[in-house]
Amino acid sequence: MASPSNFRAVYKVVDKQEIDVDVYLPGSRASNNEAHPVIINIHGGAFMLGSSDMINKDQIQDCLSRGWIVLAPNHRLCPQVDLMDGPMRDCRDLLAWTYDGGLQEALASQTTTPYHLDLDHVFAFGTSSGGTLALSLGFGVPRPVAGIFDMYGPCNFSDSFWTSELHQIASKLPPGLTPEFINRVYAEDPVPIRGGVSLEGQAPGAPNFNDPRQAFAFTQIARGSVLKTIYPKGDWDVVDPLRNISASFPPTFIVHGTEDVMVPLSLSKDLHAMLVENGVKCGLQEVPGEGHTFAAKMAVRSRTWELQQNGFNFLQSLIN
Repeated sequence: MASPSNFRAVYKVVDKQEIDVDVYLPGSRASNNEAHPVIINIHGGAFMLGSSDMINKDQIQDCLSRGWIVLAPNHRLCPQVDLMDGPMRDCRDLLAWTYDGGLQEALASQTTTPYHLDLDHVFAFGTSSGGTLALSLGFGVPRPVAGIFDMYGPCNFSDSFWTSELHQIASKLPPGLTPEFINRVYAEDPVPIRGGVSLEGQAPGAPNFNDPRQAFAFTQIARGSVLKTIYPKGDWDVVDPLRNISASFPPTFIVHGTEDVMVPLSLSKDLHAMLVENGVKCGLQEVPGEGHTFAAKMAVRSRTWELQQNGFNFLQSLIN
């Protein structure tokens, strides 16, 4: 059996639908008996778009160079399932799959190289909505992750920002996007686990407004109705990371651009303040001049790259 550098595994099945995760393996360091930390790397996309393919490959390589195993999951996309029952539940089930031996079994079936897992150091990382999902692995689960790296993830869902229109997005919407057209997303069967374009700005490029899902998602963003759409129950105590911070919350590092208008820096500052108030080991790195989704376009060894790398260094410090 060959030893692949990456492979795809199924971590859960819902109504006969397979939900999968891309597993990336470190190289030559895997030949010894060291135990490998695991990091769950969750894509962004306003909980309605994106896929495991649409994450920064340089960040994956950074983690692999540290000897970590990287898990890049797909999850069911809103709005056919809500935030709790879809994306959040799937990511929490992936965490349980990792802890309960599912990852070890998948590794054994795919490679002859013996990978020893350091399950005391399972981390969560995500960008934008993926940051929120990473934070959700720190509460509401039997065994939280050991540390979290959140890049500009939405939080503080009762803030007035979340019902504000985003005119810079509205101006990009083409005319003629009727409710009948965009609401076709509700008829998609099964619930998609891969959605069109990435909000991180990666391939396949600009939004395709001929695709109902992409048109639907950008319309909700423009109207300030994302949260109402993805979690109509509005019970923020259940899903808002900020409302679930306690003294036992995992160590958390936040990275956020100073020019972000899609998820304002002030929201991450609110989260950081709550972490500090509860005595949680934490950090907040502001990245000057960067807006939302900068993770997709940053160049390795640039100043932006070095600043965001502090998040991975923070997780590394939890091991050392």
